[in-house]
Amino acid sequence: MQIPKIVRVPVLPFGMVNCHLLIGAQGAILVDSGVPGSEPKVERVLKRNNLSFSDLKLIVITHAHTDHAGSAARLRTLSGAPIVGHIADLPYYVQEKPMTFCTTGPFGRFFVGTGLPSQPYEAFTPDILLKDEDQFDLRPYGIEGTVHHTPGHTAGSISIHLANKEAMVGDLIASGILLGGIVLVDRPTRPPFEDDPHAVAAQLENLLQAGMERFHMGHGGPLKVAAVKEHIISLRALPARTAK
Repeated sequence: MQIPKIVRVPVLPFGMVNCHLLIGAQGAILVDSGVPGSEPKVERVLKRNNLSFSDLKLIVITHAHTDHAGSAARLRTLSGAPIVGHIADLPYYVQEKPMTFCTTGPFGRFFVGTGLPSQPYEAFTPDILLKDEDQFDLRPYGIEGTVHHTPGHTAGSISIHLANKEAMVGDLIASGILLGGIVLVDRPTRPPFEDDPHAVAAQLENLLQAGMERFHMGHGGPLKVAAVKEHIISLRALPARTAK
């Protein structure tokens, strides 16, 4: 099976918020959907790669924060592509209850204060709802890889292991400063919010043990193995949970 082309979809400048397209011979898989109203940006990158919404075969949402799930419902309508998500984040996808945010530092606290992370989005129920430790095979959608439950950033965070040893990890790790990606993009950092740093460290270690060598993220990146190992050490030095 063809090795997918990984194309970043810049939702905000400088890699601050990213979606990604995995492009194969049969079409494309979209990883995350950006903030509400990101459809034109996704369409622009599709067109740049001689694709359209009809070429989207699947939408994988790594977790329920508004900058990752905000345009999922609308993109499903435009493309007809089913959405994959995890049941642990379902109450937030269907807008049944508001997200809670465990901040990781001063910027996270400032960011929560702006109200932007709590921005509502169009509710949706994933068509493919993973449970517990389910794995989901992407080969029927033209990409050699699997979706795995990787909790820690949120309870329902999921990641993709690609056969070419690249991983799509959402917000398990970030790079750069502030929201990530502005400068120092090769330096790992925590995203503004994180439920459990020790759980994140364990999931990143699992990804390394699975042979992943390059990590694509929602904020900044991509990062290589050495940077991820450095980040795991820093996470394990933290208390098990951060204050909200």
